[in-house]
Amino acid sequence: MCAALQEAEKLAREWAQSHQGSFPPIVINITDGDSTDGNPSEVAERLKAVTTADGQTLLFNVHISSHATASPINFPDSDAQLADEPAKVLFQISSILPPTLREQAQQKGYPVNNNSRGFAFQVDSPTLIEFLQIGTRPSNLR
Repeated sequence: MCAALQEAEKLAREWAQSHQGSFPPIVINITDGDSTDGNPSEVAERLKAVTTADGQTLLFNVHISSHATASPINFPDSDAQLADEPAKVLFQISSILPPTLREQAQQKGYPVNNNSRGFAFQVDSPTLIEFLQIGTRPSNLR
């Protein structure tokens, strides 16, 4: 996961340098939560520090867990409902939803607030598609 986020940082930095007037990059990490190459927190912060004139890179995470009994969680505002450490780390490194994406999530019926993050846990396929749609509609943001 660290290597993947480092590659994303490199790509985001290159893109942001040549598109400074654009909405910042959005990176969506879909994972089983296990980072086999270290703690992703530091590289995630470097990735989110890549900016355009419109703000910081957004990092959203989707954690597909092997815990079949775990309840789905979408756009939480805290890690209180998350039972395992990988999920908590992924929540913590996820970006807070900017107002325009928060509005899109609200329109889809998600109970989001100013602290909601781009994080989903144990979602089904239709919800994953909705999450991706909310996280990838920058043309509607301005």
